[in-house]
Amino acid sequence: MALNEFTSRAVRLYDDWIKDADPRVEDWLLMSSPLPQTIIISAYIYFVTSLGPRLMENRKPFDLKKVLIIYNFSVVAFSLYMCYEFVMSGWGTGYSFGCDLVDYSRSPQAMRMASTCWLYYFSKFIEMLDTVFFVLRKKNNQITFLHVYHHSIMPFTWWFGVKFAPGGLGTFHALLNCIVHVIMYTYYGLAALGPAYQKYLWWKKHLTLVQLIQFVIVTSHIAQYFFMDCPYQYPIFVYIIGLYGLVFLILFLNFWYHAYTRGNRLPRVLKDRLSDRNGNGLAHNKRK
Repeated sequence: MALNEFTSRAVRLYDDWIKDADPRVEDWLLMSSPLPQTIIISAYIYFVTSLGPRLMENRKPFDLKKVLIIYNFSVVAFSLYMCYEFVMSGWGTGYSFGCDLVDYSRSPQAMRMASTCWLYYFSKFIEMLDTVFFVLRKKNNQITFLHVYHHSIMPFTWWFGVKFAPGGLGTFHALLNCIVHVIMYTYYGLAALGPAYQKYLWWKKHLTLVQLIQFVIVTSHIAQYFFMDCPYQYPIFVYIIGLYGLVFLILFLNFWYHAYTRGNRLPRVLKDRLSDRNGNGLAHNKRK
């Protein structure tokens, strides 16, 4: 009886909460409820932390060179497209980079922004393949808590962003992230091409600087909210974005200090955890 009462109360709370969601996205893929994505994310965590490594334990690592080349450059193309859509749906066509509110109308511009937000959300599931490739290549030392946490929390939190606030100032970090991904996955794609392309990868150190700049800009942009009178519809997302940007800024400052300020003398375990997807020593836990 107590269980039934608790369940009924939970259902009522959920119904009261979800009624404020954006009706425009109700019928979009994965957007009807958080359950489908929760299942996908749970399956991802189970596979990359338990099932996958056990299945690969007595097997040779897969040779995924061609797959990685196609994958990395495909992400570059997809990220470029999302950059264009974010710019054309708001950030280059009217947004002030200050108190930009969510447009809940069904105008072409507002719908374009909502659709772009969904594309960005969906891209986070594609990027889960990063870890799957680690498993299949038996790069288990790169499957850290931070890496798995990042790839799990991004789609989970972005479901709520698309469901309630697909637009406005809360999407700036997504645009910036897409720009960074164009640069980073280009590097990963070139690295996957093999040793003959190493001469084109002299800018590895600058990728860390790009990441640092990303988090500084994200944190600075979202922090404006606390110094202006802004009726942004869902302030909770401001706190989430600000916290996320600040945490990763600290993590990357720490990496920069150990890798470059101290003369690139990283402890062995930190080198392992910060090595890139292609085994070339670039920070992977990272970047978004």
